[in-house]
Amino acid sequence: MTDMVLASANKDKLKELRELIAHGEIVSIGDIIPGWDIEETGLTLEANALLKARAAAKATQRTAIADDTGLFVWALGDAPGVYTARYAGESCSYRDNTEKLLNALSGERNSKRRASFRTVIALVTSSGGEHLFQGSVDGVITEDHSGREGFGYDPIFFSTELNKTFAECTLREKNLVSHRARAIQKLNDFLNKSDS
Repeated sequence: MTDMVLASANKDKLKELRELIAHGEIVSIGDIIPGWDIEETGLTLEANALLKARAAAKATQRTAIADDTGLFVWALGDAPGVYTARYAGESCSYRDNTEKLLNALSGERNSKRRASFRTVIALVTSSGGEHLFQGSVDGVITEDHSGREGFGYDPIFFSTELNKTFAECTLREKNLVSHRARAIQKLNDFLNKSDS
């Protein structure tokens, strides 16, 4: 497998994936089809990841990968979950999302601030094969932003394994434990077996 299309134009996500995936080149679909977009109508991470990967594979006639990631917060009944990227509304910023989450947790103590990130990666091959890979990581939502690295909820997600927020980590440190890194390790293992 020489190259794959990422069914996203998110440059932060592309950077992380290029660091992690050990097979071929990853090209953003936005570089092939400017302005490409698809509405995420799935009710689960799995459904959204497959929806995006299928559409990208069909549009480009190439093998495509897509991920959908959710942040599941115990005190909020696992919200924002599948709506993580648009928690504060369509076209919201990373800061809009984190501020809304911090406000929703205002007054909650540590035990209720427990959270987990979960990523599902879909691989849809140019021949139509479909595969799903999952990864998760546990942590706690902090009471304020801390750190300048990463993106999304990283400044308020405290990793209990690294003892700091993801935004206080280097990309290399984050990739040791992150939900996306764990899902991609399973993808890499699958691709290694496919190549052998």
